[in-house]
Amino acid sequence: MNDSLTTQDRDHLRLLTIFHYVFAGLGVCGLSFVALHYTFLNTMMSMEHAKGGNNPPPEAFMDIFIWIYVIMAVMCLIGMTLNVMSARFLKARRHRTFCMVVAGLNVLQVPFGTMLGVFTLLVLARDSVRQAFEATATVSSG
Repeated sequence: MNDSLTTQDRDHLRLLTIFHYVFAGLGVCGLSFVALHYTFLNTMMSMEHAKGGNNPPPEAFMDIFIWIYVIMAVMCLIGMTLNVMSARFLKARRHRTFCMVVAGLNVLQVPFGTMLGVFTLLVLARDSVRQAFEATATVSSG
């Protein structure tokens, strides 16, 4: 695509694209975990309430946790969406700043996101990669 990229740069960008898609796919596992955890907790609280006792009603307890589950699910969906967008942008060599921001957010997701984010930042910080992104932006705008 651009003459400024070395074979190593092209390979690294291709691998980062794949890994961003894979990391977005791991978000599906995160959503599944949230759903299973909610089901498990709701079942346990219902069984405990059926036994009787001085425990607080499970509805009050679950109201708090429902919001936590919703927030976790929304965060998974946002992370998945951002990583898919970043993968597409890496492949097209566009929106370098956006890809760097997503990489910075991925760093917070230990351990896989940290590795992906750090390696993405290292590759995007190379002068040849920066020039390739700028050349693509110049061609598309001009």
